Amino acid sequence: MSRIDDLITRLCPEGVELRSLGDLGEFSRGNGLQKSDLTEIGTPAIHYGQIHTHYGTWAAETKSCVSAALAVKLRKARPGDLVIATTSENNDGVAKAVAWVGDTEVAVSGDAYVYRHNLEPKYLAYFFQTESFQDQKRGHITGTKVRRVSGESLAKIVIPVPPIEVQREIVRVLDLFTALEAELEAELEAELEARRRQYAHYRRVVLDQVRADPVALSGLGKWQGGVTPSKANPAYWESGSVPWLASMDVSNTSTDEIRGRVTELALNETPLRIVPAPSVAVVMRSNILRRTLPVGLIKVDTTVNQDMRALIPREGVHAEYVFQALQAEAEHIRSACVRTDGSMAAVDSKGFFAWEIPLPPIAEQRRITRQLRHFDDLVSDLSVGLPAELKARRQQYEYYRDKLLTFKEAVA
Repeated sequence: MSRIDDLITRLCPEGVELRSLGDLGEFSRGNGLQKSDLTEIGTPAIHYGQIHTHYGTWAAETKSCVSAALAVKLRKARPGDLVIATTSENNDGVAKAVAWVGDTEVAVSGDAYVYRHNLEPKYLAYFFQTESFQDQKRGHITGTKVRRVSGESLAKIVIPVPPIEVQREIVRVLDLFTALEAELEAELEAELEARRRQYAHYRRVVLDQVRADPVALSGLGKWQGGVTPSKANPAYWESGSVPWLASMDVSNTSTDEIRGRVTELALNETPLRIVPAPSVAVVMRSNILRRTLPVGLIKVDTTVNQDMRALIPREGVHAEYVFQALQAEAEHIRSACVRTDGSMAAVDSKGFFAWEIPLPPIAEQRRITRQLRHFDDLVSDLSVGLPAELKARRQQYEYYRDKLLTFKEAVA
């Protein structure tokens, strides 16, 4: 018998009482705190958006602060309170909660509730993640584009209330599970990063062995740019069927699915033109260039935005070979050709198009790409397998968490 089972047998053998959150505590809405008010120093503060993007089940420190002058005007959560995001773009995100377990008060923004109660705070936060809570919550969600739930509605949700000793033991076990999950995630990410580095080194070795005359990038084919059709004209976008590649979607992998779509009208009325596949896209203007040079192998006919150039290879040039060569040279090109002195980083076109890569005969280009693709496939398989392993562990954890927070109901 587990320690939790033993505690339940001793402390609540007849079952556990279900009580509404309204009976157990009080909801109060945060106020007046905008994202633009957040600072790095000052009074600790939690903005509702950060509950979705930054915080987990509980927090002892905040990501942000606010000025002391503003803090005196804001509603605050005390240590032990729950801070709940009351709006989201989807149902799952509504009422995401974080238990504040720091040792000071923390300012809370609007679109968040502070829930003051007498339960073990982490136990309560874990309950907000269970299927039982989600099932009860769904009936209270309102809104269309922005989904929300009120404090009055949350107050109607019922929660099992075992003795505090049981709550604390459940928290101890779930905290351990959470730590093990985080450790597993870090190990899997480290393994994947190691494989990627190994592949990058292997690609560099293979391409360094190529014995062929160098050719400037400008001589590899036609480099075509694009535009962003006016967002003010819905006829260019609504129900569009023509792929449109944004620079933010260019990754250092092959791209055969493109999210953006424009209409045929956009093709007819703007300078936008189709880039036939296969092509190689390079981001030429973006602040991501301060960190990396995105290069993508594009496997579908597409259009592109104005912040990139796409290579349509000439005869005798294999697109995937150029993609691999640019991947190997990306950091050198970025260091030599990217200007970062303005508000937006940009590739110097003259230096970029003069950059040279070795260009062997087309048959040799294809042989090299097959060799590199085999190793790339191994990395890709790992990048799929490791997240799948993590997902399976999370599902196992969620099942166990829900079991721990399910009790025989006490009969009145």
